[in-house]
Amino acid sequence: MQFSESWLRSLCNPPLSTEGLCHVLTMAGLEVEELEPAAPQFSGVVVAQVCTVDKHPAADKLKLCTVDVGGRILQIVCGAPNVVAGIKVPCAVSGAVLPAPTGGVALAIKDAKVRGVESFGMLCSARELGIAEDQGGLLVLPEDAPVGVDLRAYLDLDDRLITLKLTPNRADCLSLLGIARELSALTGAPLTAPTIEAVAPTLTDTRAIVLEAPDACPRYCGRVLRDLNAKAATPEWMKRRIERSGVRSISALVDIANYVMLELGQPLHTFDDAKLTGAIRVRYPRSVDGQVEKIRLLNEQTAPLAADTALIADDRGALAIAGIMGGDESGVTVDTHDVFLESAFFAPRAISGKARALGFSSDASHRYERGVDFDLPQRAIERATQLMLQICGGAAGPVVEALDRAQLPTRPAVRLRIERIERVLGMRLDATRVEALLKGLGLSVERMTTSGGAEFQVIPPSFRFDIEYEEDLIEELARIVGYDNIPSAPPLARLAMMPASEHSRSPMTLRRCVAERDYREVVTYSFVDAAWEHDFSGNTRPVALVNPIASQMGVMRSSLIGGLVGALTTNRKRQVERVRIFEVGRCFAYSDAGEPVKGFTQPLRIAALAAGPALAEQWGSPARRIDFYDVKGDVEALLAPTGGALEFAAMQHPAFHPGRCASVSLDGQAIGVLGELHPRWLQKYELGTAPVLFELELPALLRTALPRYVEVSRFPTVIRDLALVVPLQQEVAPLLNALRAAAPAVVRDIVLFDIYQGKALEGDKKSLAFRVAMQDAHRTLDDARIEAVVASLLAVAARDFNAILRG
Repeated sequence: MQFSESWLRSLCNPPLSTEGLCHVLTMAGLEVEELEPAAPQFSGVVVAQVCTVDKHPAADKLKLCTVDVGGRILQIVCGAPNVVAGIKVPCAVSGAVLPAPTGGVALAIKDAKVRGVESFGMLCSARELGIAEDQGGLLVLPEDAPVGVDLRAYLDLDDRLITLKLTPNRADCLSLLGIARELSALTGAPLTAPTIEAVAPTLTDTRAIVLEAPDACPRYCGRVLRDLNAKAATPEWMKRRIERSGVRSISALVDIANYVMLELGQPLHTFDDAKLTGAIRVRYPRSVDGQVEKIRLLNEQTAPLAADTALIADDRGALAIAGIMGGDESGVTVDTHDVFLESAFFAPRAISGKARALGFSSDASHRYERGVDFDLPQRAIERATQLMLQICGGAAGPVVEALDRAQLPTRPAVRLRIERIERVLGMRLDATRVEALLKGLGLSVERMTTSGGAEFQVIPPSFRFDIEYEEDLIEELARIVGYDNIPSAPPLARLAMMPASEHSRSPMTLRRCVAERDYREVVTYSFVDAAWEHDFSGNTRPVALVNPIASQMGVMRSSLIGGLVGALTTNRKRQVERVRIFEVGRCFAYSDAGEPVKGFTQPLRIAALAAGPALAEQWGSPARRIDFYDVKGDVEALLAPTGGALEFAAMQHPAFHPGRCASVSLDGQAIGVLGELHPRWLQKYELGTAPVLFELELPALLRTALPRYVEVSRFPTVIRDLALVVPLQQEVAPLLNALRAAAPAVVRDIVLFDIYQGKALEGDKKSLAFRVAMQDAHRTLDDARIEAVVASLLAVAARDFNAILRG
């Protein structure tokens, strides 16, 4: 919403500077997005009258003028095509400074000789003054412009243009009166609303109005005006105000409708009455020869109409799309003499989204879809009539109103309690002050006293669509009192020191552990693309959003993998080769026994991704790519404090390479997955080299084993290596787990350190080499005891896995 400061101050003029006024509006929720001057800086330009115009003696395209600049006559050479004797124009006298053109420097006006003739100034165009892009010649001023007066003062060029960034709920501030009403409530300055008096009809001419779609338009006012002079010039004050509000001046009739819309917030439309037939009807589109009717709009677009698009029509056909734009055939022109003036209330639900579906927006639709005061049409049509008769002459008929009161919005009373205000805002407001503040906003307030203290019954006015609950009224009080005036008292609460369990660790501790493994934490959106759910989770039924903020964020994630791959994609597009990232967050899926929301499950998970070189580039280590076992080592390190039995088993997962993917289990319970990204997703998402990822259930990583004292042995450790020949298909994990389970107490650890396949073995065999570390805390291990341990391990391997000792 753009407007001029001077227009606003004509309605409410608090004793504040421009910057102070903007600060007050911003702190009240009406954010000032932009503040700019109405015209660039220049000086020494006055209103002048051209006295005589003669031909330049030495140039065919130049003219020699005498100009009255107020008390003195100057000779000025001018080349403008529209310079004639008698007109009043801006004149930059010697010493004046004109604004710099784009990328240029300011122009200083001096006495000069032009083709041998002295010139003592410069007659100016609007473009040369920086106030318009018009290149049609000199800026011609009204005949009553006072000669010799400073042009900046005469045209109010020291005015400032203010642009508000309004939230959708504040449609009442899409008008100067609405903003002035807010400013008055905020500052206590008096509100000077425009005087609107009912225009007494001097004609009996009317046009019937029929509401065939009262749900879309429950109130419609219309009036016939005759013998108007559509060629009358729009007054400069009106033209200046609407142009500084970002609306182009077109003609007097159109400008008046736009002016009233900007002033009061009520969109109006003027039809050429001579082009209308019969009654005005508000209806939905009809089918003509099996096709839905169309209409050619004022923007020269022919719009196909949806079945729920409300129309303004006469007995012949559609005239306009209700609340959006008028039709080209029924629009007013400079030859119009009789008009039918429309002022109506259209329900927001009937207008919302319609303009967007047609591929454009209008000032009217912008207001109607947010909500216009449903009690305003009568006053707005009287205001517009007043201005039309004043500017264009003519005579007016009576106002005809069609009304379906049952379809109008209601404004039920809202209960407001003093104690609730104090509880929400953290400050006490006196009941008398609360009443005064609410009345200042135009609300109807009835004060009551109950056993619980003072409270109010507040009825919102018809122009406030956003007040429905007690909290809405408390927010209004916070705005008017000032957010910066609400005390920020520190919270007071008794805190109990909770015991820190040795059986668990916090998510923050886990985050630090992952960061110590050279990963960086990221936070990605819980809203993801449905394609990610299909690709990375095989999820054909993701939790869909009813109203997604973007088409690629239409479902809730059931896995963290998609967000990490998306982050990798962004980094790869920026030539970042080595990426190691992790995320802790919730996932979402349907579940019959979900908690805390029934029907949905929301597990907490941790996921990480490693891509590119295993180590940052350096001279001390050869470069190599990250692989499955690097990330497997990270998972083992993260799970080590749990003290549980960790197992990895080959599996199939839609996100991962079929032969490089493993499930992760802890104490026999599956807790996640680990693997290299599937080649098809590398190609689809243009990732280049394959990243390795893991995703684990967070609760499983938060539990830790209770610390246990182990006596430090004074005796040496004995190492024995066992090379076992097993079938080629034999997995290592079951064999290793079985050896560890069967090992006696003196066996400190068993690890796999080599896998061999080659000429010394049959083609369907492989050798697995295990290192067994043995140590006793009380005595040195002798050969007999060592051999007994080795024999017991070999027996288990032979019995359960058909393994033999390699010779």
